Amino acid sequence: MTKKAERTTAYIIETVAPIFNRHGYIGTSMSDLTEATGLTKGAIYGNFENKEALALSAFEYNRNVLLGTIDEKLAVESGALDKLYSLIQFYKQYDVFTLPMGGCPILNVGVDAQGNNKLLAAAVKETIKDIEGKIALVLENGANTREIHLPVPPLQFAKQLFTMIQGAVAMSTMTRDRKYLINTLTYLEHLVRQEIKK
Repeated sequence: MTKKAERTTAYIIETVAPIFNRHGYIGTSMSDLTEATGLTKGAIYGNFENKEALALSAFEYNRNVLLGTIDEKLAVESGALDKLYSLIQFYKQYDVFTLPMGGCPILNVGVDAQGNNKLLAAAVKETIKDIEGKIALVLENGANTREIHLPVPPLQFAKQLFTMIQGAVAMSTMTRDRKYLINTLTYLEHLVRQEIKK
């Protein structure tokens, strides 16, 4: 692939990622994509095999932005508790962070893809597992250094924590009330202090 072709492919993905995320796989029309990119249908499909391949690339783009940011938040130079607090602070502003993406890619694509796109649904499931694994690793390291005490195995705690976060994201998105996000994440800070801090 030439440099120009690579740039065109990257431009298409970055431009259409929020559109697919906002409108869903079925809800996104070819005219939405040509209008946003300023390219013809032929030019778009000269870079992608089909709409499904483009939608998957768009999700992967948003996924990588999200995972990269989570990695940053968990990379703070301190112990497990500070890493968890850093992640919780990030999620308190998650609605603002995901605004340019067209909303939460896990929630939007995850719900939209159920029953109509197995590849996208599988990609979302994999992303959820990745995030839970990252949180579990922080918890495991914290337990190993005796900084924290876990009432359940690290992965189980990570899954429960992430379920509460995504539930808050869902409620905040559906009601358009960010208090669901703020209040739940504030409660999670309290929960972490009470439940696992030694």
